[in-house]
Amino acid sequence: MGQTRADGATSAGQLLHLVRTGAAGTRGELQQLTGLSRSTLGLRLEALLRNGWLIEAGSTASTGGRPPTVLRFAAGHALVLAADLDTRHARAAVLDLAGEVLAEKSGELVVADGPEIVLDTIADWFTALLEDVGRSPGEVAGIGLSVPGPVEFDTGLVIRPPIMPGWDEYPIRERLGRRFDVPVFVDNDANAMALGEQAAGYPDCPAFVLVKVSTGIGAGVVIDGSVFRGIDGGAGDIGHIRVRDAGDAKCQCGSLGCLAAVASGGALAGALSDLGVTARSGTDVRELIAAGQPDALRLAREAGRRVGEVLATVVSVLNPGVLMIAGDLADHHFVAGVHEVLYQTTLPRATRHLEVVTGRLADRAALQGIGRLVVDEVYSPAGVDARL
Repeated sequence: MGQTRADGATSAGQLLHLVRTGAAGTRGELQQLTGLSRSTLGLRLEALLRNGWLIEAGSTASTGGRPPTVLRFAAGHALVLAADLDTRHARAAVLDLAGEVLAEKSGELVVADGPEIVLDTIADWFTALLEDVGRSPGEVAGIGLSVPGPVEFDTGLVIRPPIMPGWDEYPIRERLGRRFDVPVFVDNDANAMALGEQAAGYPDCPAFVLVKVSTGIGAGVVIDGSVFRGIDGGAGDIGHIRVRDAGDAKCQCGSLGCLAAVASGGALAGALSDLGVTARSGTDVRELIAAGQPDALRLAREAGRRVGEVLATVVSVLNPGVLMIAGDLADHHFVAGVHEVLYQTTLPRATRHLEVVTGRLADRAALQGIGRLVVDEVYSPAGVDARL
């Protein structure tokens, strides 16, 4: 097995990464990219083929001589269990390694009921979904969970979440590990959504920002195909930036004047209730906007303007190619408010190549993103080499 391992870009894990990401598809292309000898390359590929992680799938057109055999990542050899947890709703699925949904379940699940109830329910859903597709827990490569709160990615711990009472530093990995003996990865929902949307619609965009505006407000940043989390997972937590003219509006984090306190779906639900319009959550606000309720439309545009003020700084610092608005409030009234302020308060150079768009994957964005994250982590070069 020592022959299948090497340092840097010549390891078996790196070879799999090159094939999995589409950088190479034949032995000749791998040789050209890595400089490995034919015999060394063959030994390392044999280890990947033997483990079922790589398959030989037909041949390509030849320019002379024997047609080269196509190498592909074996997307069907294992499964990923993925779940997206929102404040009052959850979605879970069984995915193959290419992100295809094989079975899916969604339903009401209240995050405030606490981690034990919620995680045990998610685990029950996973078990039932595996039975639905006739697969076993032994075929699962890893589990991904996206949550509506700040996450310290290296430990999988949710840290002081404003809208997840009882979850602070709760051992999520260990709880799910009681039922499934596989790696468990936890990330913030905006990060997961950003990863899913960037991969699905803008894979060539090197700087991508997604802003989720639902019960709370958060942003996910993808740089060169990877989530940027900052030092300990705090990157993108724009909902708790203090904004002007917010007065004494109290945020769920306990502070006054946060962006989320005046521009989130939860804040708009409260403002509508004060006006005598029934609304409990961002989902209710979304339905009112869709129905054309005048106060909801007005408040959505005002909220977009406030979020646009903060995003002007985000855009000026990161200079993204795509700024995506997602979540319950991602309709044209809210986006018009963002546009109005964003382009007024940034230099033309910061926005001349910027696309401001809305989400494409809808309710599946976080599910797809967290599934991709699991595959990226489990089948990373280091992860593969460690298992050979």
